[in-house]
Amino acid sequence: MSLKNFFRNAAGSKHASALEAGTLAPEISLASASGQRMSLLETLKRGPVLAAFFKVSCPTCQFAFPFLERIHETYGDAKLSIWGISQDNARDTREFLKEYGVKFPALIDADGFAASNQYGLTNVPSIFWILPDGRIRITSVGFVRTDLESITVEAARASGKPRTPLFKPGEVVPDYKPG
Repeated sequence: MSLKNFFRNAAGSKHASALEAGTLAPEISLASASGQRMSLLETLKRGPVLAAFFKVSCPTCQFAFPFLERIHETYGDAKLSIWGISQDNARDTREFLKEYGVKFPALIDADGFAASNQYGLTNVPSIFWILPDGRIRITSVGFVRTDLESITVEAARASGKPRTPLFKPGEVVPDYKPG
């Protein structure tokens, strides 16, 4: 086993502990950092949801979220929703969003981490692509380049927009960063 795979397995592989693809996603009903109540069940009526759980102090989250914002800027619309789900308070979450240029909504899961626990989180970021029928299609833990590329394909399909590369030429982007 390579050292990268050892750490990937030890630190939470892309499918370790978090809910697996094919699982019915638990309902999420939380207030956003701006105070608006959001429900997964209601949002799925418009199309798929990309739910990305994070902590503001997590270096891998800080690295990953600008790429998630690129997905939002390119494909986010009435047919596709992207949510951050923060394990921090609203003030710290708003500061994180501003610092990393994130414009999609962030929900607050700080008190007891009910949503995080329902999704089986052991590490952040943990990212879930949830289909309109409520089933999880993609689960990704940490920063996994190939998973984000797969999510980009799904986002293009859901939005009806042409697929554009997520990563820019010359950008130094690792294949994997543990969360």
